[in-house]
Amino acid sequence: MIFTFRHIVPKQYVALTLWPVIIIKETALKNDPVLLNHERIHLKQQLELFILPFYILYLCEWIVGLYKYRNWYKAYKNISFEREAYLHEENLNYLDNRQKWSFLRYISVKD
Repeated sequence: MIFTFRHIVPKQYVALTLWPVIIIKETALKNDPVLLNHERIHLKQQLELFILPFYILYLCEWIVGLYKYRNWYKAYKNISFEREAYLHEENLNYLDNRQKWSFLRYISVKD
């Protein structure tokens, strides 16, 4: 399901995925296949982790990244879930062939 709610999505983002919904800032974004693929990758990740643990791990990775990089955006871009989604967002067939737990490949212990 895709909903448009301008005020729920944080200012610096255009979309947000909260199982089972993709929330976008503007209706026109429903026509952006790359953005929707990115968000659908997150839906798959959330399902694999039975939803709540996804958010806990996401937040933990972001906090560790904040400490490590001292920059919220760099911390965000280095979250394993985001690394996977950004790397494969343009491959619109990625979810058809994606293996379970693929996000684990993107956990970084060094940089």
